[in-house]
Amino acid sequence: MGAKFVKYRLEIAGLIIGAIAGWCYWYFVGCASGTCPITSKPLNSALYGSVVGVLVLSLFKKETSKSSS
Repeated sequence: MGAKFVKYRLEIAGLIIGAIAGWCYWYFVGCASGTCPITSKPLNSALYGSVVGVLVLSLFKKETSKSSS
């Protein structure tokens, strides 16, 4: 379990930070009419934020190259 956590630490951090940011967006900005598909419910906003957070923080992951000598 520890090795997986270390390997995917940026993605996990992006998931948590994105979910919090998505919920905060719903809480502070939201959608007054309720017709917005993403921001009308807190769960939708948190899930969308999680996906965006994982994608953004995975950009900073360093790839290890395996050289075949």
